Amino acid sequence: MSELVFVRLADAPVPYHEGWDLQKRVHADRVADRVPDTVLVLEHEPVYTAGKRTGPWDRPLTDPGAPVVDIDRGGKITWHGPGQATVYPIVRLPDPIDVVGYVRMLEEALIRAIAEFGLVGTRVEGRTGVWLAADPARGLPERKIAAIGCRIARGVGMHGFALNCDNDLSWFDRIVPCGITDAGVTSLSAELGRDVAVAEAVPAVERHLAAVLGATGYRHVDQAPEPVREAEPAGA
Repeated sequence: MSELVFVRLADAPVPYHEGWDLQKRVHADRVADRVPDTVLVLEHEPVYTAGKRTGPWDRPLTDPGAPVVDIDRGGKITWHGPGQATVYPIVRLPDPIDVVGYVRMLEEALIRAIAEFGLVGTRVEGRTGVWLAADPARGLPERKIAAIGCRIARGVGMHGFALNCDNDLSWFDRIVPCGITDAGVTSLSAELGRDVAVAEAVPAVERHLAAVLGATGYRHVDQAPEPVREAEPAGA
């Protein structure tokens, strides 16, 4: 893979539909080779997103206090919002496309990133995302610290993953997050006993994501790359 371009969007949380529209625009441009492999990094305004496998029993029974948006990624329902690093790699994948392998790469990047904070992330058979093992001494079950939900279309990925940093975990109490009823949800801050802001976690996430994707390097911009247009023929 060539150089990755990380787009760190505004410090203020981004409305979900605004971020989704940007994803779709960059995805179309990447499919057409008008822009390089691009990773959007942002926080959202509070929103629940329901993937294609979301069942009625997973959804909130009453008004959850944030919109519920049905989207075209895999997986079930989850929450996004302030204090959560939400990352959308819009990258071309090598042929033949290996979706499971791609998800494992994203998990690996997150496992390496949280290791820099002294946390041991694990995979759980049959469940995507990054987990912390149960801690019987503290009365804690397995806890998900990062969720993953992707879509591959025309050889290019979209959607991605979300790492809980210092977000309010009570939002997850209003749904069955990712369809899982026998485990918990946690964050860097909850585990470390101190505030870990998105801005503190993102550099490690970016570094390890670039490494697992095999990028030759990476750089940052503050807005999505503009597509390269073909020059008009002379005399047109």
